[in-house]
Amino acid sequence: MEQKYSQFRGQPRLPKFAVPKRYDIKLKPDLVACKFSGAVDISVDVVAPTKFIVLNAADLAVHPNSVRFTDQTGSKVLEALVVELCEEDEIVVVEFAENLPIGVGFLCIAFEGTLNDKMKGFYRSSYEHKGEKKNMAVTQFEPADARRCFPCWDEPACKATFKIVLEVPSEVVALSNMPVVEEKVDGNIKTVHYQESPIMSTYLVAVVIGLFDYVEDFTSDGIKVRVYCQVGKANQGKFALDVAVKTLDLYKMYFAVPYSLPKLDMIAIPDFAAGAMENYGLVTYRETALLYDEKHSAASNKQRVATVVAHELAHQWFGNLVTMEWWTHLWLNEGFATWVSYLATDSLFPEWKIWTQFLDESTEGLRLDGLAESHPIEVEINHACEIDEIFDAISYRKGASVIRMLQSYLGPECFQRALASYIKKYACSNAKTEDLWAVLEEESGEPVNKLMNSWTKQKGYPVVAVRVKDQKLEFDQSQFLLSGSHGDGQWIVPITLCCCSYDARKNFLLQAKSESLDTKEFLGCSISQGCLKETGAWIKINVDQTGFYRVKYDDELAGRLRHAIEAKCLSATDRFGILDDSYALCMACQQPLASLLSLMGAYREELEYTVLCNLISISYKIARIAADATPELLGYIEQFFINLFQYPAEKLGWDPKQGESHLDAMLRGELLAALVHFGHDITQDEARRRFDAFLDDRHTALLPPDIRKVAYVAVMQNVSSSSRSGYESLLRVYRETDQSQEKTRILGSLASCPDPDIVLEVLTFVLSSEVRSQDAIFGVHVGIKGRETAWGWLKDNWDHISKTWGSGFLITRFVSSVVSPFSSYEKAKEVEEFFASRAKPSIARTLKQSLERVHINAKWVQSIQNEEHLADIVQELAS
Repeated sequence: MEQKYSQFRGQPRLPKFAVPKRYDIKLKPDLVACKFSGAVDISVDVVAPTKFIVLNAADLAVHPNSVRFTDQTGSKVLEALVVELCEEDEIVVVEFAENLPIGVGFLCIAFEGTLNDKMKGFYRSSYEHKGEKKNMAVTQFEPADARRCFPCWDEPACKATFKIVLEVPSEVVALSNMPVVEEKVDGNIKTVHYQESPIMSTYLVAVVIGLFDYVEDFTSDGIKVRVYCQVGKANQGKFALDVAVKTLDLYKMYFAVPYSLPKLDMIAIPDFAAGAMENYGLVTYRETALLYDEKHSAASNKQRVATVVAHELAHQWFGNLVTMEWWTHLWLNEGFATWVSYLATDSLFPEWKIWTQFLDESTEGLRLDGLAESHPIEVEINHACEIDEIFDAISYRKGASVIRMLQSYLGPECFQRALASYIKKYACSNAKTEDLWAVLEEESGEPVNKLMNSWTKQKGYPVVAVRVKDQKLEFDQSQFLLSGSHGDGQWIVPITLCCCSYDARKNFLLQAKSESLDTKEFLGCSISQGCLKETGAWIKINVDQTGFYRVKYDDELAGRLRHAIEAKCLSATDRFGILDDSYALCMACQQPLASLLSLMGAYREELEYTVLCNLISISYKIARIAADATPELLGYIEQFFINLFQYPAEKLGWDPKQGESHLDAMLRGELLAALVHFGHDITQDEARRRFDAFLDDRHTALLPPDIRKVAYVAVMQNVSSSSRSGYESLLRVYRETDQSQEKTRILGSLASCPDPDIVLEVLTFVLSSEVRSQDAIFGVHVGIKGRETAWGWLKDNWDHISKTWGSGFLITRFVSSVVSPFSSYEKAKEVEEFFASRAKPSIARTLKQSLERVHINAKWVQSIQNEEHLADIVQELAS
């Protein structure tokens, strides 16, 4: 771009001397040649004197002779003097010979583009219909890819209305945000006109064109809801349809605002990078997140469909109707949609105990935010390429967790009233985080802005150290870091605690670095260390884990809680929290591994799904670290874990029981997989026996979907270069199924083989045309013995991986999956040197986080190696 346009380059935001009001878009995709042509007429309000219009465009060929500006009356037409595209900044600068007339005018542009294979912008996805491979055309515009489909002001604050016309083959289904108002067929081509949309951001515009079946239903107030999917799979959409209809009615009541469009379509896309996308009125999903098959889907698949549908429909209010002002406030969209999705799912399926499962969201947020290379919830975005990396556990999971913490502090009724007021106030507009706090503050009378700024504007969170001294409880807060060091952050922490019973509670805000509580104030009696030694006396901080912080108890308090767990005095959420905090403190080398293992021993009779899943997850990590730190003790550690999980596994058994709970169905697979992972011979043999029966009869009751992955992993653990039959059989199952959920189950199992030659073969297969690029990352999770193989493979294939996935967020998963499991400073240095000349902005944050995890692992390994009496304690626990 010429130097005279340099004032428009390198800017995070577009200049605002002209703003869009309405787009008339015509698109003509060619599904065979994978190209498209189009034209856009944009109603533009020129608000300041200018000869320029600057808007976003990327990967488009703009026809310079087509670009013109017409005033509102149509009497004055200005042809573009210069049309310059700057690919680096993804903008097009249009210069006219004279200043544009102030007020509303019309900017016309014709353009061409490619239906790309990058799963972003206007792209192609492939599917089979009657044995023939076909292409569909799909849009995915969030965060900043509408510019790859048509020139536009591609920023969330630049809201406008959209009137779309599609020219497509007459036999296909063509969907957009709004209902069809007119359809004209002319031979093999039809032109479809859609109703004008309400005001919305460009990233929510959607178009899908292909051959589909659908199922439909209506909400209580007559909104038509449809689930579209590949031809022949319509029945698999019925569960999501039911969830959607009920959820729209629920949100209408909760937000006190009805759904604002005349229809809602949800569609399963075979190639889709994210889990789902909340396009206004046309929500797109991966097949695994929308379709549920009674015969082939597991209970966990059913739950995922419910929560993802609830999440995307929450966005129809929180994100689509009220939109963040800029990507700095992404968490307003994603944190709230995540939190509200649990509210909806709990209402529809109370037996799932989904709020207990919400702790998994909190834990993921705490894990990432315990890194020095984390980022605040509100993070400055200076270029579109930086946006992808903040679609992470901070925006979604920490965001949802601090919202839950605030709701718990203000009370659910007050919180709901304030949300309804906020939606009404900012409907069809944009909002910042401060706008929400202001409404909540007004409704509650509490200092919400001051309280929440400490959670959204700084990264990290506190660990609250608690001890008993002189009949008082003393609290100290400091920033928790998994590296073991302490940051300098300080928070306003909503402390909740109870003593010996959930009836004796106390709440207060910890605002200073240190505070103390006279226990008489809330217990009616003083408490001392001596008192705590009485049987059954315990104190639990952060009741039900509603606060986004860790707790570190002194030895006496920790010991009392261990006894309370064994005596079954604590809720599932608190049992989960005590375990998770202890694990984090151990990883940060603030507690010995022996202490964590002793605590885990208190969970021998644990039966709660969420608690056991966390116990299993922690045991996997300990085994990986132990393999590097104390390989001579690994066998004892694995035997301890086998002993730990045998009791609940035997309770559940292998076969589903009549009328058993959804949670038991999910738990069975987790427990049996853990026993297989740790080398329990009886479980491995039974898993392989059932797999053999499954090969003979794919409908056998011996291997229902909930335990198929157990069998697949057991098979792969028995595979070697000289004994490949299990691997070949599993590949055959992969090739024969058309179920996306089944394919991802298999991909997630293949690399668990201990033979490095087979692992390399699996990783090579992952990059083949047999694996959709959206799914490749599932096959990259290797076992301890496969780490070096995976790293060598990543280096050898980096150019291909970077070219294939480099323009989206999926590339970050390759980096974190392969790099993070290492645990030596030497390996961190090697990784750093490799990426020194290959790093790009889109992976910069992920690479730093992954390297930090390697350093944390390495320090933990050294700490375990120096731990006295560990061998004695481990052998005793294993016996």
